[in-house]
Amino acid sequence: MLNDTICAISTAVKDGAISIVRMSGEDAFNVIREISDIKEIHPNTIVYTHVKDKRQIIDEVLVSFFEKGKSYTRENMVEINCHGGVYVTRMILNLLLEKGCRLAEPGEFTRRAYLNGRIDLSEADSINDLIRAESMIQARSAIRGINGSVERLILPLMEEMKDVIAMIEVNIDYPEYEDEREMTQEVIRPYVEKWVKDCRQMIDKAERFRVIKDGLNTVIIGKPNVGKSSLLNALLEKDKAIVTEIAGTTRDLVEGKVHLKNITLNLIDTAGIRNTEEKIEKIGIEKTMEAIEDADLIILVVDASNIDEEDRRLMETYQDRNLITVYNKSDLYKTGDISISALNNDIDALKDYLNEKYRDDISLADEDILNNERQIALMKQCLNELEELMAHIDYESTDITVTGLDAAYHDLCLILGKEYQEDLIDHMFRNFCLGK
Repeated sequence: MLNDTICAISTAVKDGAISIVRMSGEDAFNVIREISDIKEIHPNTIVYTHVKDKRQIIDEVLVSFFEKGKSYTRENMVEINCHGGVYVTRMILNLLLEKGCRLAEPGEFTRRAYLNGRIDLSEADSINDLIRAESMIQARSAIRGINGSVERLILPLMEEMKDVIAMIEVNIDYPEYEDEREMTQEVIRPYVEKWVKDCRQMIDKAERFRVIKDGLNTVIIGKPNVGKSSLLNALLEKDKAIVTEIAGTTRDLVEGKVHLKNITLNLIDTAGIRNTEEKIEKIGIEKTMEAIEDADLIILVVDASNIDEEDRRLMETYQDRNLITVYNKSDLYKTGDISISALNNDIDALKDYLNEKYRDDISLADEDILNNERQIALMKQCLNELEELMAHIDYESTDITVTGLDAAYHDLCLILGKEYQEDLIDHMFRNFCLGK
C-alpha cells in the first residue's frame, strides 16, 4: 500500500481564493511532469506553471516540491496551489487519478508520516487535535504534542522500566552472566512503587487538563422561571432557548458551547426543578436529573428577589459537587455574591468568577501532558498492571513479575506507537559488554 502514489484535495472543497491538491509517493514527480510544463525538478522549491489536460490549460498554478526523506510523509511530495473553486480543483484531482495516482484515504498522509518514522502516534494524535482545535488552549496543547511533549513525558518512565525488565531477563535467561545485578523482589519493589506514583500523577494532571481543554460539562439548574434560559442565551450571545414568563417553558435539554478566556463551557439548560404532574414537564425534569449526574459543573440560578425553601434545598443537595450559585435579576435586587441580570445580558460577574476559578489550570497547556482519551486510557491500563503486580509482588517469582512489567511497558509503547518487543530486545543486548 505504501508503494503507490496517493493524492487528495487538502483544503475545503468550496469557493475560495486558493485550493491545494497534494500528491505523495514514488511517482509524484513524474506525474507532475506529465501534466505541466515542468521538465526539471529541484526539491524544496516552488515553481510557476500551467496544469494541462493534453494541450488544454486547466489552470495556472504554483507547485511546491518536497524530496523523499525531507517531506511530511518522508516520500516525494508535490503540492499544487491552484485557484480556488470546486470545478477547477476537482479537474486537477481527476487528472492526477487518470495518471495513476490513488485517492488517499482519510488521514493517509499522516499515516504515512507515522509509518515512515517521521512522527510517533502521540504526535499524529496532536496533528488531528490541532486541526479540530476550537480554542486557544486546545491549539497550544496540540502544538506541544506535535513537538513531542507526550514522548518527553513518558520516555523517562519507559527507560527506567526497560532497564529493569532487561536486567530481570538477563538474570533469567543468562544466569552465567554474573556481571549483572541480581533482581530480587526486594530490589524490584521500590521501582514499581515509584512507577505507580508517576502514572497516577500523569493521569491526574491529564484528567484535570481534559476539563480545561475539552470544556466543562455544565448544567444550568434552578426552579422554573428564575432565568436559566436567559442565562444560557446571554452566555451564548444568541437566543437559543425560548424565554417566556410562563413557568416550565423548557421541557427538553438545550445545549451550546461558550469559550471564555480561561475555560470552555459545554452548556446544558435544563427543565426547571419542581414537583409537577404534567407528563411532558415531568420527563424534562427526569432528563435534568440525568444531566446533573454527568456534570463537571453545576450553575444554580436563583431569583435574588425571591429566595425560598426550594432554592435552599437545591443549594444543600449539590453543595458537595462543583456548584456555583448565581443570583439573577440584579436589576431588581443586588447581592454581594455572583449577581447578574441574565435578561439584560449583564453576566460579567459570572464570567469573571469562572475565569479566575480556572486561571491556574490554564498553565497546564504549557506542560508536557497526555493529550486525549486514547493516551489516558492506555496510561490507566499501565497503572492497573503495575498495581496488580504490586499487590502480589511478595508472593510471586521474578518470571511472573517480568510478565506484568512487560504488559505495563507494552501499554506505554502503544501510546507512542512503538514496537515494544523489538525495543526491549535491542535494549537488553545493548547492555552486554563488548564481545560478549
